[in-house]
Amino acid sequence: MDETMFGRALSELRGSATVSTASQADVGRLIVVSNRVAPIEEGQPTAGGLAAGVLDALHEKGGLWVGWSGEISPGESSLQAERQKGRIRLQMLDLAQADYDEFYRGFANSALWPVLHYRSALARFSRRDYAGYRRVNALFAAAVAAKLAPDDVVWAHDYHLLGLAAELRQAGVANRLGIFLHTPFPAAAVFMTIPVHADLARSLCQYDLIGFQTEADRRAFEDYVLREADGHLLPGRALVAFGRVVRTGVYPIGVQTDDIRRQAEAGPDCAQTTRLHTSIGDGKLIISVDRLDYSKGLAERFLAYERFLEQNERQRGAVTFLQIAPPSRSDVETYREIRAELEGEAGRINGRFAELDWTPLRYLNKGFARQMLMPMYARADVGLVTPMRDGMNLVAKEYVAAQDPIDPGVLVLSQFAGAACELKAALLVNPHDPDEIAEALETALSMPLAERRERHAEMMSVLRRNSLSAWRDRFLGDLATRR
Repeated sequence: MDETMFGRALSELRGSATVSTASQADVGRLIVVSNRVAPIEEGQPTAGGLAAGVLDALHEKGGLWVGWSGEISPGESSLQAERQKGRIRLQMLDLAQADYDEFYRGFANSALWPVLHYRSALARFSRRDYAGYRRVNALFAAAVAAKLAPDDVVWAHDYHLLGLAAELRQAGVANRLGIFLHTPFPAAAVFMTIPVHADLARSLCQYDLIGFQTEADRRAFEDYVLREADGHLLPGRALVAFGRVVRTGVYPIGVQTDDIRRQAEAGPDCAQTTRLHTSIGDGKLIISVDRLDYSKGLAERFLAYERFLEQNERQRGAVTFLQIAPPSRSDVETYREIRAELEGEAGRINGRFAELDWTPLRYLNKGFARQMLMPMYARADVGLVTPMRDGMNLVAKEYVAAQDPIDPGVLVLSQFAGAACELKAALLVNPHDPDEIAEALETALSMPLAERRERHAEMMSVLRRNSLSAWRDRFLGDLATRR
């Protein structure tokens, strides 16, 4: 980059710093773009995290949510008729089979997902898949561009849409564009194992603001841009790259603590919770809830629990481990293999340790509604959250928020989950070390009440400060006031 361009970028940055928060009044609608769109009909359950935060923002400001419908079109990819619910409009796309195979099953989940989670050996790249990824990003961009007014801001989400801003810029869109990456961002050397890494980075830098879960993720992105893309770091941590100024920020996604605790306290009215209480009795309960994914470290966790039972004979018959793992991407071969492996391991561990009146490991390959999960969290003495790598992991935060502050459980948390940057009062473990996890389980189950209360109170103060609303408002505030 020559000095003239660098000087222009610096002038642009300094000028943007003078924009006051009052300019947010000039911002038009919020346009949210994500791979999937949450249901907004009465009586339909919505997921936590992203869906809750986005829906609140759209209810408040009004706006449009663009995303895949989850349906496969028998012909070409196509737009559904726009729907409206109150102040929220939904624009959904049905994907053609080829677009689904190449965009979703292909590049997004067979190449990007494993690399972003430091599992490059599992990545499968093809040029056809990447062409499909760019094609579907262009479809999303066309749907957005057709609806944009000059003052609208676009908030894109996650690894599916790294190319969206580039497509919008190519179409002449000058609106403020931001993306929040819910996954980790890997070290530069790992990111570069994606053959099209340079094109992805160039596309990402077409956004005005890129949000990350942790400071480590942001530093990894900065390192790549500075070392591999001839980028420059400006005052305020903005980057100059590919002829543009792009801002980055750290916005740890949170949870709605009060809502979670209310759901947890409603447990006695839940038949599933009553059955769990009855079957466990006075025994101790360890709970884990994860999508069926290799990034979650489920096989390693089963091994750690087996090691715990080996080393703590007195706990046999007194402790039950409940692993809930809803199916994920069941049409991808890797995930079918994970399911078969876990079913085999669960059977082997139960065959080794079970008694007539005690099953040590309950492995459920199905999902539960949030109003059922929160009381289960509250009942559990230990929340075991040990992903090999995770952007944030909201299960860890939900487990803490669901606890009774008078008699809280203990969180055992992977040091490689984004949540570990905030929940330092958890028992932090290396998910690659089964002995360390086994020792943490023993510590958690024997922890005195006073220490449990102290740790829980410290984590709750963090959760209230970095709430879901704070995450949303900080990102949108920065996007609205940065030009």
